[in-house]
Amino acid sequence: MKNFSKGLACVLAAVVLTAVLTGCGGRAGGRTIIRIGHNQSTNHPTHIALSEFETWIESKLGDKYDVEVFPSELLGSQNEMVQLTQTGAIHFCVASNSLLETFSTNYTLFNLPYLFVSAEAYHAAMDDAAITGPIFASTKDAGFEAVTWLDAGTRNFYTVNTPIETPADLKGLKIRVQQSPTNVQMMQLLGGSATPMGFGEVYTALQSKIIDGAENNELALTDNGHGDVCKYYSYDMHQMIPDILIGNAAFLDSLSEEERAVFEEGFELVNQVQREAWTDAVAAAKDRAANEQGVQFLYPDTKPFQEACAPMHEDMLAQYPDLRPIYDAIQQYNEQYPSAAS
Repeated sequence: MKNFSKGLACVLAAVVLTAVLTGCGGRAGGRTIIRIGHNQSTNHPTHIALSEFETWIESKLGDKYDVEVFPSELLGSQNEMVQLTQTGAIHFCVASNSLLETFSTNYTLFNLPYLFVSAEAYHAAMDDAAITGPIFASTKDAGFEAVTWLDAGTRNFYTVNTPIETPADLKGLKIRVQQSPTNVQMMQLLGGSATPMGFGEVYTALQSKIIDGAENNELALTDNGHGDVCKYYSYDMHQMIPDILIGNAAFLDSLSEEERAVFEEGFELVNQVQREAWTDAVAAAKDRAANEQGVQFLYPDTKPFQEACAPMHEDMLAQYPDLRPIYDAIQQYNEQYPSAAS
């Protein structure tokens, strides 16, 4: 059934993508069609938030714009959607921070393991425009810029049949990581074998034992079925990485001052709705994973994991000294909102 669904998704993606690339339906009744792509299901907090954005824009500027949201990679993989947003073939898409690292080294900072000591520090820092602004604008020359961030929770390890209580438990295990140099280095320091691959390939790789586990948030267990295969989820809390909503720079610059104000309010709405829905979704995912999929949740001491990854902080700052002021500003939030375990 999963293979059939994947095949159907590929067919739909080809049809939709052909229409986008050939410019079909660029205007409807004199209105510009704004296409937004993401890789999540329709019940995911990201889709819920973008649907609210669609309603908001059309309620304020419905005479000019018709917003269409495409879930589940209907417009292609994340990498393909970013490229389409660069060229203006689509207007917006949601991209992982790790993918954006390949377009701007500034995004490397948010991929750094244990950058944030608590969810409160993470949220406060991401809400600070002095921190996010320079990073969000750093891809404008590449044709797109970030317009808001989305909560993707805490990334943790989950495995098929090996409980992860210490970094030593990762030795010899092939763990899927996002396609980012930072994540590969993290796994090397923790003793595991990094296996970068696209998110859509993970379920099959777990099922066929090509990999022994992966790292992601709780929703991956339920929304993507990984909990059907992986029975141990370990809260090592190695990363709190936002997803990023990006927009085509030329389109954003073409908006009038009044239109841009409406869109900015819409971006704030996306952030607010997504974060609220995220909290509810995580609670529901944990309940389903434990009671329906038989996933066991583990809570190891995170200090050994932090110590193993600590060299990455100074290495990154030595390589990218311009990021030091932003890094230091984040440390102030870490001091203000310490971990409950500290």
